[in-house]
Amino acid sequence: MITLGDPRGVGPEVAAAAIGELRREPKPGLMLTVLGDEASLDILSPRLDQAAVDGAPPVTLESVGTFDGSLASAGRISLAAIRRGVELLADDDGGQASGALVTGPVHKPALHAAGVPTPGQTEFLGRLTEAPAVGMLMHARTTRLGPTPLRILLATTHLPLRDVPARLTRELLATQVRLLDDSLRRRWRLDSPVVGLCGLNPHASDEGLFGDEEARIMTPVVETLQAEGRRIRGPLPADTIFGHALDGRLDAVVAPYHDVGMAVFKTLSFGRGVNVTLGLPFLRTSPDHGTAFDLVGTGRADPGSMLEALRLAADLAGARAPDRVRTEAPRDQL
Repeated sequence: MITLGDPRGVGPEVAAAAIGELRREPKPGLMLTVLGDEASLDILSPRLDQAAVDGAPPVTLESVGTFDGSLASAGRISLAAIRRGVELLADDDGGQASGALVTGPVHKPALHAAGVPTPGQTEFLGRLTEAPAVGMLMHARTTRLGPTPLRILLATTHLPLRDVPARLTRELLATQVRLLDDSLRRRWRLDSPVVGLCGLNPHASDEGLFGDEEARIMTPVVETLQAEGRRIRGPLPADTIFGHALDGRLDAVVAPYHDVGMAVFKTLSFGRGVNVTLGLPFLRTSPDHGTAFDLVGTGRADPGSMLEALRLAADLAGARAPDRVRTEAPRDQL
């Protein structure tokens, strides 16, 4: 299931380009359903590449309403597409285990204008599916520095920085690491993933010189999860932990707050990264960019991240077996 996102943004055009590219890749068994407003679908339909290879996924277009040009209407269309995608996955026999939802970028003020004051699609999907907990994982198959995958889970997401320490509890961290570790084993098929926990304070507090969150909150979580048999390291300083991920010693990093993770991720992989929601009854991916209103209709909107979101969804949802080959360096020592 693919939602086009805000009808005023670049979602429809990057989706058209990405779907066209995906249909040049043989993926037997994969089927695509695109959900959006009538006008966007009318524009998208002739742009889909019909010269698909044998085994290319078929595409079905489904309207979720008419966009009237207003902010509230943009929000309603965005939300209606998400709700319909979830509904179709739930109605598909066994679909919640094998299907996936790929969401186009939305505009948070439009969602608020439509009467749903949600911080983002991740949180909205969590409430819509009544998931006990969700996690926001940023994933890139490769980065500007090389072929090693980069995976960063944001333990807290859209919060003012001043609110982070109070929200960063032992329970939250333990839940997020378990979500990540379980997903790496089940979705990515890594037998024994190694997860690094990034410290909150400079130098991971330097043994209490710059804060106590590492000793009071993070270290007990690490000890508890290690006792469960999970391979978790940390807390490690933010200025070194991402280097360990890029040289292959860590399969993923848990970042304590939004920008410490996103600054690294977008610097290294913008345009090829994918946002993955963990904890839902189905797989959800989305591109790593927003609505980019300034690029609409210019021909400069890059469909690369949407294409990666589609490919990852196809891989991890079972349409194609995920790559089991690892190329990481030895990871015995941090």
